[in-house]
Amino acid sequence: MSPPIAQVNGTPVLPNRRHLGDFTTDPRVLLICGIAVIVATAGVVAGFILLKLIQLATNIAYFGKFGFANLHVEHSPLGLWAALVPVVGSLIIGLMARYGSDKIRGHGIPEAIEAILLGRSRLDAKVAVLKPLSSAVVIGTGGPFGAEGPIIMTGGAIGSLIAQALPVSDNERKTLLVAGAAAGMTTVFGTPIAAIMLAVELLLFEWSPRSFLPVAVAAVVAAVERGVLGLSSPLFPFAGSVDVTLVGVLCWAAMGLLGGLLSGLLTRLVYACEDGFLKLPIHWMWWPMLGGLVVGIGGLIDPNALGVGYDNIADMLQGNVPSKAALLLLVVKAIIWAVALGSGTSGGVLAPLLIMGGAMGTVIGGFLPGDGGVGFWALLAMTATMGGTMRSPLTATFFAVELTGNTHVLLPLITACAVAHTVTVLLMRRSILTEKIARRGHHLIREYRVDPFALTRVEEVMTKDVETVPSGMTLHEATRFLTSPSTHHPSFPVLDPAGRVLGVIDPPSILRWRRAGKHRQTTLQELLAGTKITVAHPDEYLEELADRLTTVNVAHLPVISREAGRLVGYIGWKDIMRVRTKLRAEERHRTTFFKLRPSS
Repeated sequence: MSPPIAQVNGTPVLPNRRHLGDFTTDPRVLLICGIAVIVATAGVVAGFILLKLIQLATNIAYFGKFGFANLHVEHSPLGLWAALVPVVGSLIIGLMARYGSDKIRGHGIPEAIEAILLGRSRLDAKVAVLKPLSSAVVIGTGGPFGAEGPIIMTGGAIGSLIAQALPVSDNERKTLLVAGAAAGMTTVFGTPIAAIMLAVELLLFEWSPRSFLPVAVAAVVAAVERGVLGLSSPLFPFAGSVDVTLVGVLCWAAMGLLGGLLSGLLTRLVYACEDGFLKLPIHWMWWPMLGGLVVGIGGLIDPNALGVGYDNIADMLQGNVPSKAALLLLVVKAIIWAVALGSGTSGGVLAPLLIMGGAMGTVIGGFLPGDGGVGFWALLAMTATMGGTMRSPLTATFFAVELTGNTHVLLPLITACAVAHTVTVLLMRRSILTEKIARRGHHLIREYRVDPFALTRVEEVMTKDVETVPSGMTLHEATRFLTSPSTHHPSFPVLDPAGRVLGVIDPPSILRWRRAGKHRQTTLQELLAGTKITVAHPDEYLEELADRLTTVNVAHLPVISREAGRLVGYIGWKDIMRVRTKLRAEERHRTTFFKLRPSS
C-alpha cells in the first residue's frame, strides 16, 4: 500500500528537492536588476541636483549671488551678520518639516531603515522632493552636515516610488529602495563598493543575491554616470603608504581605540542635545532655529566648521592643517554638529564624522611614528571614527580606500576600524543610527544568522514515542478520553488496524462532530472517512513545515515515513520552537577539552 502524501488544503505536497540550494534566487532578479538601472540613473540626477543646490544656496545666503561657483563661507562679506544665516536657514527647515513632511528631519539613514523595516519600504513623493531641498538649504546656510545622508534618503525615496508604480513584492521594493540609496551615495562620493557594503551592513538586513545583485548594478551604473557628469574620483587623493611593523600595528590599533571612544562621545553628545530640546516648552518647529544660532556662533569662531567641509578633509590628508587649528575644528564642529542634529534639522553624518575624526588624527598624529605622515593618521582616525559610529567597519574601510584611491593603506584601515567597532559594540547598545529608531519604540537587531529552521529536519525534533488512538474508538469514547484528567495531550493520531494514519482528533473536531449530530457510537474510522490528511515527513526541513502548519492552521502533524508509509513521529509548534532553545544553549553553554562538565 502506498504511503500517504503530505497535503495542504487537499492539495498534495510532493517531495521536491529541486528548490534546495545555496540560494533561493530565481531569474526574476534579472528584471529587478533592469529596474535598478533606471533607479540608479534617477538617483544620480537627484544627487547631482543636490550638490548644485548646495552651491546655489551657499552663494545666495553668504554672497548674495545667484550662481553655482564653489565659493567658501569664510570669504563672505557679511562679517558678524553671517551668524544669522544659519538661523534663517533653520527657520525655513522648521516650516518645511511642519507643513510639508516631518520625515525630512534628521540625517536620513535612520528614516530609510525605519521605512525598510516598518513601512514596507514605502516612501512618498514629498520626501523625494523636500529632503534634498531642505538639506540644500541647511548645508547652504552653514549647517555642519554632509550631503550623503539626505541623498541616501532621496535616492531611497526615488527607488521606492518607482517600485510602488510596478507590480513588485515588498522584498523587491526594499531592494530597489536600497539600490536608489546606494546610487545616491555613489554619486556624492564616487564610492560604489562602499555603497554596496553600506547596503549589506546596514540597510538590507539580509545577504542574498536577490538583493545584492540589483544594488551592485545600481552602484556601478551610478559610478559610470557620475563620471559622465564630470564629478571627480577619487574625491580626496592620498598617496601615502606605510610599512607593516609591530609598532605600526600597535599604533593603528591605538588610533582605532581613540576613534571608537570619540564615536561613543559624539553619539552620546548628539542624543544629550536631543534630550535637551525635548524639554523645551516650545513646538519642535522652532528647535532648528536655536540649533542654527549655535551654528552661527560656532561659524564666527571657526568658519571651517560650517558646511560640508570637504576642503578640510583634503587639507588634513595632505598634512596642511596645524594641530591647533585641527583641535579648534574638532571642538567647534562637534558642538555645532551635535546641537544642530539634536534640534531635528536635516543633514548627513558621514562627512562630519570624517572631519572630526580626521581632526583628532591630525592632533595625535604628530606624536606617532610612520612614513605616511600626519595625513596618514588623519585618514586612519577619520575612518575609524566613521566605522565605529555607524558600526559598519567594512563600509568605512572601503569608503576610505575609494575616497583616496589608495589600496596600500587597506590593512591599517581595517585594523583601526575593527578596534573601533569593538569599542563601540562593547560600550554602547545602539549606534547613532539605530538609537533614533529605538527612541521611537522599535527594537531592531543587526546580527545576521542562518535560519535554524532551514538547517533542522523534522526527525531531529519530532516526538518519536507517539500516543495514538484506534480507528474503532467511538465518538463517545473519544470524548471521554480527551476530557479525562489522565490525558496529557490535546490531539492524537488515529490509526487503522493496518497501522495507517486516518487523521487526527482533538477537542475542536469532537465538538464539531457533536454539533453536526453524529451518533455517539459512530467510530472514528467512519467519522474520518474521506478526510484529506496533512502530514509531515522525517526528512523535511522545518522551514517548509512551519509554512504548512500556518497554511492549514493546525498545531500538530503526524510524521509519516516516505518508504513504508508508517507513523514514525508527531510534531507541533512546541517541538519546532525547541530549535530556538537549542540555539541559545549553543551560545550560552561553554565547554573545554580539559573540563568535562559544561559551564554557563
